[in-house]
Amino acid sequence: MNTPPDTSAQLTFLGAAGTVTGSRYLLEAAGHRVLVDCGLFQGYKTLRMRNWEPLPVGARHIDAVVLTHAHLDHSGYLPRLVRDGFKGRVWCTPATRALCEVLLPDSGHLQEEDAAFANRHGFSKHKPAEPLYTRADALASLERFETVPFGQGFEPAPGMQVRLAPQGHILGAASARFELAGTSITFSGDIGRPHDPIMRPPQPLQACDWLVTESTYGDREHLAENLEDALGAVIRRVAAHGGVVVIPAFAVARAQALLHHIARLRQREAIPHLPVYLDSPMAIDVTGLYKHFRREHRLSDEECHAMCGGATFVRTVEDSKRLSARRGPMVIVSASGMATGGRVLHHLKAFASDHRNAIVLAGYQVPGTRGATLAAGAPSVRIHGIDVPVRAEVVQLEGASAHADASEIMDWLRTAPQAPRGVFVTHGEAGAADALRQRIERELGWSARVPMFRDRIDLGSGAWS
Repeated sequence: MNTPPDTSAQLTFLGAAGTVTGSRYLLEAAGHRVLVDCGLFQGYKTLRMRNWEPLPVGARHIDAVVLTHAHLDHSGYLPRLVRDGFKGRVWCTPATRALCEVLLPDSGHLQEEDAAFANRHGFSKHKPAEPLYTRADALASLERFETVPFGQGFEPAPGMQVRLAPQGHILGAASARFELAGTSITFSGDIGRPHDPIMRPPQPLQACDWLVTESTYGDREHLAENLEDALGAVIRRVAAHGGVVVIPAFAVARAQALLHHIARLRQREAIPHLPVYLDSPMAIDVTGLYKHFRREHRLSDEECHAMCGGATFVRTVEDSKRLSARRGPMVIVSASGMATGGRVLHHLKAFASDHRNAIVLAGYQVPGTRGATLAAGAPSVRIHGIDVPVRAEVVQLEGASAHADASEIMDWLRTAPQAPRGVFVTHGEAGAADALRQRIERELGWSARVPMFRDRIDLGSGAWS
């Protein structure tokens, strides 16, 4: 007697479940497995330790990866996956690949540097400290990439059809709609803002049976403050005292948005003429991509030129060290955006203890990061095993986020032509995710659930395990 083919599909939540980081979703159907996003866990040590845990399915048994966008909490585990034996293709938009070509090797390099620094100074509990992956591992992972334009269907594994739709947020960012085993499911990725000053708005949501949505700002609204005016006020205040403005900024999108606003402030003479430095080779490379992927954002050629030409680019380590030894007034934009690593740590060590200076946090700070510690008003922050006093003014610009807030997420959900069978609320801290779940159920009347780490659902029957 012949056994009928298995037509069911399962979804397992391997990341971004109960937390705002480590996006990883495993889809299984007809004996094939596709990982949607492959991100790093960041923030608290208990989460970061998950990066060292093996996946419940061996890397060799995953057929493909589909990336929604390039941020490391969505793509940063790829080098480790390839190192562990993944042989499939990584599907994404052209801009996402271009950004990963910058982000992933840099991530590997930083992890090597951090491990070497820990070994030299002996502040790691591991003897010796080792990187999760290396720059060479990252370069090897880039050989697995396959690009597909928005709107063009592709098949990452037999029986799975996928289309990517523009989602705003950053260059190349997409939602991913799958059709498999007689059902459909959409992954929102990170949802952009409808009135973002740089990125175009997200495309409306297409009909689907199931929906996985992010909830980073699921329990709050962005402040109505004028981001540009708030930034200008800080720069004027610090410049008057001859101080230094240090801005930890994500190399992708955030650094470019800040340079754009500073250029506009200069044009209308709202800030004094003072030197502005972009101290991040990765952010410098990303800035140039805005000219290449011109159709994906709102900036004109003139605005791109002003954004790229308004700052002094600092590429070498030696020039970065000299920058930390300079005096103000000046503005330093440097990665990483949550002060988890990178050159900005050396600038914080140099300038955080002086009351004439300011530290500007531009956007969401994941709990457990140095950025979150600074935002909470801590009197000191630990950097490279040393407690650095924080006497500088700390300013958080909430309006700088490239994530949709709670109402903007709800507005995007309302573009769906019909109600899905169910919504899975992910990529948010517990309070934010549950607040969004309640709004979805109350305002839309849709069934919604906040899945936990390693929860698994049969998309045919709707049964959980």
